[in-house]
Amino acid sequence: MSGAKRAEEGLNSGGAKTILDEKTRDRPWIFRTYAGHSTAKDSNALYRSNLAKGQTGLSVAFDLPTQTGYDPDHPLSRGEVGKVGVPIAHLGDMRELFDQIPLEQMNTSMTINATAAWLLALYIAVADEQGADRKKLSGTTQNDLIKEYLSRGTYVFPPKPSLRLTTDIIGFTYNHMPKFNPMNVCSYHLQEAGATPVQELAYALSTAIDVLDAVKDGGVIGEEDFAKAVGRISFFVNAGMRFVTELCKMRAFAELWDEICRERYDVKDEKYRRFRYGVQVNSLGLTEQQPENNVYRILIEMLAVVLSKNARARAVQLPAWNEALGLPRPWDQQWSLRMQQIMAYETDLLEYGDLFDGSKEIEDKVRALKAEAREEMVRIEEMGGAIAAIETSYMKQKLVESNAMRLEAIEKGSLTLVGVNRFKESEPSPLSSGEDSGILTVDPAVEQEAVEKIKAWREARNDVAVEDALTALREAAAAGANIMEPSIACAKAGVTTGEWGAILRDVFGEYRAPTGVGKAARTDGTDLEDVREAVSVASEKLGRRLKMLVGKPGLDGHSNGAEQIAVRARDSGIEVVYQGIRLTPEQIVNTALEEGVHVVGLSILSGSHLALVGDVMKLMKELELEDVPVVVGGIIPPADEKILKEYGVAAVYTPKDFQLNEIIRNITELVA
Repeated sequence: MSGAKRAEEGLNSGGAKTILDEKTRDRPWIFRTYAGHSTAKDSNALYRSNLAKGQTGLSVAFDLPTQTGYDPDHPLSRGEVGKVGVPIAHLGDMRELFDQIPLEQMNTSMTINATAAWLLALYIAVADEQGADRKKLSGTTQNDLIKEYLSRGTYVFPPKPSLRLTTDIIGFTYNHMPKFNPMNVCSYHLQEAGATPVQELAYALSTAIDVLDAVKDGGVIGEEDFAKAVGRISFFVNAGMRFVTELCKMRAFAELWDEICRERYDVKDEKYRRFRYGVQVNSLGLTEQQPENNVYRILIEMLAVVLSKNARARAVQLPAWNEALGLPRPWDQQWSLRMQQIMAYETDLLEYGDLFDGSKEIEDKVRALKAEAREEMVRIEEMGGAIAAIETSYMKQKLVESNAMRLEAIEKGSLTLVGVNRFKESEPSPLSSGEDSGILTVDPAVEQEAVEKIKAWREARNDVAVEDALTALREAAAAGANIMEPSIACAKAGVTTGEWGAILRDVFGEYRAPTGVGKAARTDGTDLEDVREAVSVASEKLGRRLKMLVGKPGLDGHSNGAEQIAVRARDSGIEVVYQGIRLTPEQIVNTALEEGVHVVGLSILSGSHLALVGDVMKLMKELELEDVPVVVGGIIPPADEKILKEYGVAAVYTPKDFQLNEIIRNITELVA
């Protein structure tokens, strides 16, 4: 019997159950692909292509200038425009981004935090132009500033004003956009920064408590409507390779959230207590070595968030197999989308209830995770809550320590990574060899085009209307009024992202979060003896302790690698200067001069390495620091590595270089 005939007769391989009766199947989760790059026009074409392939929701990636409130022509935007997402500088860009996409019918997730109110204002302005009913708009703004101080690093303002911006969006959307999720409490980046499952549970739930307490205490939502507002809070989580633990973590999340809603906030209606979450599975464990293995990793990680019906994700987005190499191509994203569709439509997963109810192993693990998470949440509450635990650097230091332990386990081989520290023998991969680099590259001309475009935008708008809108925004921010309506007015008047950000920077001030690397993290230093000896020998030759500057140029906030190099270097006896993220090349080179360092290490994961490292090398030459070696780490394709060395860079380290001791020893030899 042919496959088509079998389908017509409604038989599956067992011959007993219909495969055509969709009424017996659960609806699948929303299929998303995290996407955006180069220009609004190019990203729009990608979105419409993905929707045509069966994607059921949009997940917009914005570039770093957009995420941190700068225009493309700002000095800090150098090299960053269009690299990790789409640049949106004004209403014209947002209009182009969603061209021919009816927002009233779309579920749009926007990964945006510090500038969430602004991007939502632009989104609403475009929806208004389309004639959409605001009450029918659905989607999510991530809008979780608290985790930005711990992991992703795209914060702008201090914690308390940032919390106020979050609650402004919650209050506005509740009244005007009831189908929109105003906040995604985001634990995804916590795991990327090294969080254990217990830390991910405790830190995310503590964040949610801080936000809901602020909503309740600030009278943002009336007492009679508070439960419904709680029901609009969603989560964005991570799922790693420890499949059973991750599945249990999701069940623990759901049970703890229900408990918090009942006991702390007296939410009586079960539907408002549901743990509603989207997920992107772990990118931290994807490897540059044997990258084809990443396909299996992504599939296994997805299973943790779809198999258990009682804790199934509402939306799933998967990284591509080549994320560790660079920016995925449309075909790579399609491969990940097809993985979701095969799971949802070809298997019988959605025909059954929860497969794990009654399992003693699962129940025991969930119980243990909940108990440990409660203990950590109590500890945080005793400090004064999540924001207080950020300001004291408690949570950041714990994440740095956890990540250090994870990396140490990989180095020692007690944590296996296939193709990295075991089973390293490999045939050449046809997926990433040949003339095609296996990744999508952004044309450097994109940045100059964006600069010219925003200049033309400023010249064409009504300056009086812009100034009036910015004045109203400043007054609302200073007075503590909700800034959403003034922000929407700014969007319609033609205000730019950088202008909006500058007003709020002026009112709220800027913030530099603690780095979490203030002290050594290693307790067992037996494997560091050789490295420490090499550092001591080099220091004797230099006449003083070897000194290293670890720098993060540009807007890249992924500081995990820089932090671990700083910690290991310090543990090895090197004097380390590390000032955190978001520095200009000028600031880094001036620090190198003033501190008298022997080596400069730059960490860049946003794809802006050629422009920013080129600027650093030029400035080093101008200040006669050419005898100070510069080393660079990041996601750097082989072709770019060659260019960096032509610039004069002494060494380049990529994700395949996971032995931190070898890196520190190599840097020491370069200096000596």
